[in-house]
Amino acid sequence: MPLSSPPRALPWSRRRTLLASAAGAALLAGCSDGGGDSGGTGDAPSASARARARASRDSRALVARYDAVISAHPALADRLEPLRAEAAAHAEAFGGGTAAPSRSPGASAPAPTSASATATATVVPADEKAARAALAAAERALADRRAKALLEVDGELARLLASVAAAGASHAYLLTEDGK
Repeated sequence: MPLSSPPRALPWSRRRTLLASAAGAALLAGCSDGGGDSGGTGDAPSASARARARASRDSRALVARYDAVISAHPALADRLEPLRAEAAAHAEAFGGGTAAPSRSPGASAPAPTSASATATATVVPADEKAARAALAAAERALADRRAKALLEVDGELARLLASVAAAGASHAYLLTEDGK
């Protein structure tokens, strides 16, 4: 008895199946509102709301650390101001409002806020390199926490956390780079 080859599907039917599957997957992926956890009660904040608030607080605290280092080491202001401005923008992106006004070198300290109150509690190393290393460690630790928080949220907040975590990792690198 001769062996026959298995019946072949027509090329157009495979393409249609593939296109239909891809369209269905795209529709399912687009159905998420990005709002995160909807299974909680009306009174308790969702996991996404808690993660967003925590991320905003963390960014404001980071801005306060930058303020403390800039106050203790004004010579670092030109190098640190762009990174501080990004941290302030991150706080705003998470819904925390502007953490503190942008500072120019030689400007007086911003008006006291809860974030700048944290700056007064921040111990800044006397050595500029050590102060940058402490900022880098804070950026790295925060980037790691945000990367872990990605597993708890979805949608737009997850994308924002990923982006800000990547920015924090690059800030850590820039802070430890000598000669720049």
